[in-house]
Parts: sequence; C-alpha cells; structure tokens
Amino acid sequence: MSTLISIQPARAAERLSTYTVIDVRTPGEYATGHLPGAHNVPLDHLQTALPALKAAATRGELLLVCASGNRSATACERLTAVDVPAATLAGGTTAWTAQGHPVARDETTKAAWPMERQVRLAAGSLVVAGLALGARYRPARWLSAAIGSGLVFSAVTDTCGMAALLSRLPHNQPRTDDLDATLRALGG
Repeated sequence: MSTLISIQPARAAERLSTYTVIDVRTPGEYATGHLPGAHNVPLDHLQTALPALKAAATRGELLLVCASGNRSATACERLTAVDVPAATLAGGTTAWTAQGHPVARDETTKAAWPMERQVRLAAGSLVVAGLALGARYRPARWLSAAIGSGLVFSAVTDTCGMAALLSRLPHNQPRTDDLDATLRALGG
C-alpha cells in the first residue's frame, strides 16, 4: 500500500501552475472559495470522474483539496488504490487561506454553508428536538443521546456520518451540466 503524499500550502502555492487541482468539496463549499484554477469533483462523484482523472494524471500531478484535508486524503487513497497518483493539500483550504494564499470564488453558484456548519446545525437541532420532545415523551431523549454518541464517534474516528448524509442533499450536489463540463475539461 502506498503512502499518502501531503503537500504543504506554501509548497503548493510555489508550484500551483504545475498541478491539476481537484476540489472534492460540495459545490456550495467550492463556491465559497477555492484554489485558483481548481476543478470541482465532489468526493461522492469520484468514481464517475475516474476516467477523466486518470487522463488528467497522465498530463501532470493531481493535487486534491478539501476544507481540512480529510476528504482529500480519502480521495487520494481511493485514487492511488486504482493506480492514479495524487497528493493532498495539507490542512486544505483552511490552511491555504490562513497562510494568506488567494482563493477564487464562483459567482454563478450560490454558496452553501460549509459542511462543518451544516453538521453543527443538524446535530444541534436534533439534540434540542430530542430534549424538547423528551419533556412529554421520555424515550425521545434517546435521540439526543444518539446524536451525542455519534459526535463522539465522529471525533474519535475522524469520520462524519452526518456529513456523508448531508452531502447527498440537493443543495450540496453538482448540477449535471457543471460536472459534465468539469469532466470534459479534465479528460483532455
């Protein structure tokens, strides 16, 4: 099994023009700000994009990006498992912007909340609902306990089932014509 290649933001900025940058966040997150020249291929659509990503990798290095580096690391693992070399941006766009590097914004797409904020809203709402309903129907408090347990599991395993579910909502999905255009651009 190959090791994950992680590129620090300063190094990536120096060599940005040599990479084909793939942002694996949802379209709404991508619209809030992405590395200049990045292509949006959400993690859920990585398998669909595989032929185009293979073609792009034959022309140069792939640099995968997300908000924190977790989803892009997952994408790198999936790609390297099928012999498509790729690297991840350490710390994602959060580290990139913290170091003062520029981001581009897609003004034609409505920016959705970042996934982490969507998870906080959903989890908080479910905990409050469980507690409120639990005042009249005691077993409803188990909803709050389940969400709390899920958050602990998420922190321990550095995964997030709720984010995986929320990423499937329509506002987090790419429009078919946008994804098709991206795949054509990557395919050569």
